[in-house]
Amino acid sequence: MAASRLVEDPRAQLHGMWAAVSGSWAEQAEFVDARHVAVTDRMLQATMPRPGERVLELACGPGGVGLAAAARVAPGGEVVLSDVAAEMTAIAAARASELGLANVRTRALDLERIEQPDGVYDVVLCRDGLQFALDPATAAREIRRVLRPGGRVALVVWGPRARNPWLGIVFAAVSAELGAPIPPPGVAGPFSLEDASRLARLLTDAELADVTVGELPVPLRAASFEQWWSRTISLAGPLAKRLAWLPEDAAQRVRASAQEAVGPYQTPTGLEFPGVALLAAARRA
Repeated sequence: MAASRLVEDPRAQLHGMWAAVSGSWAEQAEFVDARHVAVTDRMLQATMPRPGERVLELACGPGGVGLAAAARVAPGGEVVLSDVAAEMTAIAAARASELGLANVRTRALDLERIEQPDGVYDVVLCRDGLQFALDPATAAREIRRVLRPGGRVALVVWGPRARNPWLGIVFAAVSAELGAPIPPPGVAGPFSLEDASRLARLLTDAELADVTVGELPVPLRAASFEQWWSRTISLAGPLAKRLAWLPEDAAQRVRASAQEAVGPYQTPTGLEFPGVALLAAARRA
């Protein structure tokens, strides 16, 4: 009998890719949180965590949003930082310990299969994670399921690719080198939920109430091309793995193409890119 070829589950493959870049996320955690400080503040304003409440952060990475919520639910409240990659939750746990946050726990959870009982959280937060879900509609329904009646949710995803050149330039350079779009059509990626109306429909279809979607500016500044390039590539998850597979000469062509494309964003003090995210907020009726 011929040996059958094993095909890796796409979900397991995606989880493995994020685990592979967890070290870079640990190194860049402070930078990521600083860049998103206004975004995190808006998420907390939208959900208003209160003392005694339970908060769940999904796709937490280094846990910046949940860590910011921890003080708001004390005393008596709890924050659960979760991610599909245990390597990421380990980073979040270490940061919580360094901050002396005794009301923070971590769990490995998939936002499409949240292995938690129904109606146990007052607030669900997810920053830059929902767009990578293979089935975001299922994720939205799962979020509603784990919320208590009256519970609130705030989700942030990247807005249109054309308005986020800090990352779009890299995608364009890799796509040109490979002669195919990256990510391929239908594959979850950073801009898969860039349409505000689609994002709103995901939440209304999940039977969440009072759905709002608005834009948030998220600019990016870097002291040099090299700083921007190394940070972006190291944090890029699936894209980082794709670049690592390229032969050296192809990788150098991608880099050179990107360096030429960032010209319009060059300033006397470095690179200054515009960026825009979408903030969706809702509640369980």
